[in-house]
Amino acid sequence: MDIKKTTDLSWDDFDELRDPRPDSNDFDAVVEQAISRRGFLGGVLAFGSGALAMGSGMLGATSARAQAAAFPFEPIDISTDFEIHVPQGYQWKPLVKWGQALFSEAEGAYSPETGVPVEMSDKVFGENTDGMELFLVDGKELVAVNSEYVNPKINLPASSEGVPANADEVMLLKNMQGVTVMEIADNGSGYEVVLDSPFNRRITHETQMTMDGPAAGSDLVKTNADPEGMNPKGTMNNCGSGKTLWGTYLTCEENFNGYFGTTGEMPEGEGYSRYGIGAEGRYAYEKYDPRYDLSQEPNEPHRHGWITEIDPSDPESTPVKHTALGRFKHENAEMVQAEDGRVVVYMGDDERGEFIYKFVSNGTWSDGEPGDGLLSDGTLYVAKFNPDQTGEWLALTPDATGMSMEEILVFSRMAGSKVGATTMDRPEWIACNPLKAETYCALTNNKNRGLKPNEGGDETPVGGPNPREANNYGQIVRWTPENGDHGAIDFTWDLYVMAGNPEVHDDAYAGSENVTAGNMFNSPDGMAFDSNGMLWIQTDGDDSNEGDFAGMGNNQMLVGNTETGDIARFLTAPNGAEVTGLCWSADRKVAFVGIQHPGGAWPDGEGKPRSSVIAVWREDGETVG
Repeated sequence: MDIKKTTDLSWDDFDELRDPRPDSNDFDAVVEQAISRRGFLGGVLAFGSGALAMGSGMLGATSARAQAAAFPFEPIDISTDFEIHVPQGYQWKPLVKWGQALFSEAEGAYSPETGVPVEMSDKVFGENTDGMELFLVDGKELVAVNSEYVNPKINLPASSEGVPANADEVMLLKNMQGVTVMEIADNGSGYEVVLDSPFNRRITHETQMTMDGPAAGSDLVKTNADPEGMNPKGTMNNCGSGKTLWGTYLTCEENFNGYFGTTGEMPEGEGYSRYGIGAEGRYAYEKYDPRYDLSQEPNEPHRHGWITEIDPSDPESTPVKHTALGRFKHENAEMVQAEDGRVVVYMGDDERGEFIYKFVSNGTWSDGEPGDGLLSDGTLYVAKFNPDQTGEWLALTPDATGMSMEEILVFSRMAGSKVGATTMDRPEWIACNPLKAETYCALTNNKNRGLKPNEGGDETPVGGPNPREANNYGQIVRWTPENGDHGAIDFTWDLYVMAGNPEVHDDAYAGSENVTAGNMFNSPDGMAFDSNGMLWIQTDGDDSNEGDFAGMGNNQMLVGNTETGDIARFLTAPNGAEVTGLCWSADRKVAFVGIQHPGGAWPDGEGKPRSSVIAVWREDGETVG
């Protein structure tokens, strides 16, 4: 592969180029069979009008429209420019931008022409902001925020042409990724970063970590540099996030596979192909750092792809990679509690044809207690969705899989295949309703269907006609655990929304009835509930505004009423950008929203585009939303 070309690709397209994924998956078959059996459709092309009616807990389509929610803002139109747009009565401004100093010594380090020098690259805000959470510590507001990946053609010196030319340039890229912990405060004219706060911290590809859980110290994670297999270095491709009940941050390692390559022979092993690990890395790390060279450190990729816990209140604390939660391309981690006090973490594996998981701790937690040990001891489950709109969580155990516990956790994808889990359309963010026991997962898209099994050989059967063979729009599935208990094995499921374009299509691709010309979108990705039970949906899709996507404009953030199905557009991003990451100030009067890989020269109006976190607030001082 030509690295100059691959760095321009999305991570999804990078994986598709290296290792094409299945075109169909069995969740499509489940949806089709359920709809056909229940008879909600007059024909397969009427799929969009029926999705809202699915499930006994949902209002019928007609009554849902009659009881449309009154959102506390006037929904906005699409945009196609390089600006941020919010409803009338709201304002926004940048909170922090890539390259902005967290410490006084880095003030002035960022240049619109050259970016950030390597010696200051771990003292500034990172690149390509993603998941984030806010914490209140001793009366201080702290934000922990991911920096998912880099844009070498923007971040490296122009002479590099987007390809690292030496170890220093590789270090520059390493330091721009990972996690930022920063204190923020309202200075009277809006929130800003508190320079030199004792809480400010950068966690990068070079930061020392530790591991816990059953796979820690196993032969699968031992390396020459760490023969004990307990002390990995760095967290990478930090995508979505989570917040523990005891007040720590969960950062989720997603597309770690693209950082590894080899200068010698490619090692053998099913785990490399199933996880998309090949002979050439995306950023040429392997040429300048033996840690990323598979011919020298074949186990190093096994030390990444985990949920990593960070204590934002203690800048001296060592981040912990929790192996009990499984290794895959983690999107986010949504933590709730079972009826008996056990901790439950829902997780999606963001790749075509992969699975949805949950972890249930063996121990219990009570308010005010620490979470020590809870994420290192428990059971990892994978989801199976049945055609009759029921489902069950399948335990990944040695008896069920024929694998050792260490193998199950390091190669969780293979374990899921062994027990017959349901392959999904790129499971991204998972969000749990704070007002009732129900969980939502954004299945962002799947442009390919029906050509072959996935890399693990899982069959992708289609039962009956497939109304959306090329799912470029995505959908949101939700489930309710039995007896309202997140610790339960059984659940029922339905669809909250099928994204689509009713202006271009009058068939399955128009989307469900709650998708209209006024709120249409594609590729739901980030999701979060506010305290009122409203679902905020962020998109990472096609913003060409052409063809199947005509009239959709730039990526956006919408708000959904999960009782009525109504959805309204709240924010639009600059062209080229993804909207990702959302949290609120302690008083909920300000929303902090991530804007990743913007186009043009946003937000400065000149020089390089800079991924940023923005603050959004109501002019009347009331809570956002």
